[in-house]
Amino acid sequence: MSEGGLFSTYSLCSDAAGFAGNLFAFVLFVSPIPTFRRIVRNKSTEQFSGSPYIYGLLNCLICLWYGLPIVCSGIIFVATVNSVGAVFQLVYIIIFVIYADKDKRLKMLGLVLAVFSVFAVIVFVSIRVFEPPNRQLFVGYLSVFSLISMFASPLFIINLVIKTKSVEYMPFYLSLATLLMSVSFFAYGMLKKDPFIYVPNGIGAILGIVQLVLYFNYSRNSAEASRRPLLESYA
Repeated sequence: MSEGGLFSTYSLCSDAAGFAGNLFAFVLFVSPIPTFRRIVRNKSTEQFSGSPYIYGLLNCLICLWYGLPIVCSGIIFVATVNSVGAVFQLVYIIIFVIYADKDKRLKMLGLVLAVFSVFAVIVFVSIRVFEPPNRQLFVGYLSVFSLISMFASPLFIINLVIKTKSVEYMPFYLSLATLLMSVSFFAYGMLKKDPFIYVPNGIGAILGIVQLVLYFNYSRNSAEASRRPLLESYA
């Protein structure tokens, strides 16, 4: 195979991995829609927390900045997935603010202001202080730290499943989408030779595998437990 053909195949594989990662990420972005339908229907945020969407917005903005050519060229799929993610998080936050009580509304507005202030500082520092390739290193480390901090949610869910021995709070399709998205972007990062992409997504893939193993283990146990009284009743 000629060098040009090899490069074309290599580029096609990396683009396919990035596109797949965007598709699986979209499934995760739309997953809170039932929660917000309930909020709109009841005209109240009830006991729901807006914090995950605040953290999600900050994470998407940082990773979006990393994916832009001014910071790192050739990883457009990182920019596209996080631009879509930022829009979803912002819409969720707006809905949350509309239906939240006064105290929650003020808190959320303060957090949104803090997110955009932090992001503005990151953009300013990365442009005015750092030149390529140090700019990529600066924003890359921030993006990795941001992504790893987002793993607190799946770790919490894993701990909850182990404690309760129930998969009620860990839907199968979300765990599967998380795994597939992480694997896709891990492959994308490996093909792009970018550790700031493949390291955090490699960790995410491992957590996704753990979630699926726990799901199959405890869902089977739950099914057996639910059948046992029926079998005993016929004894």
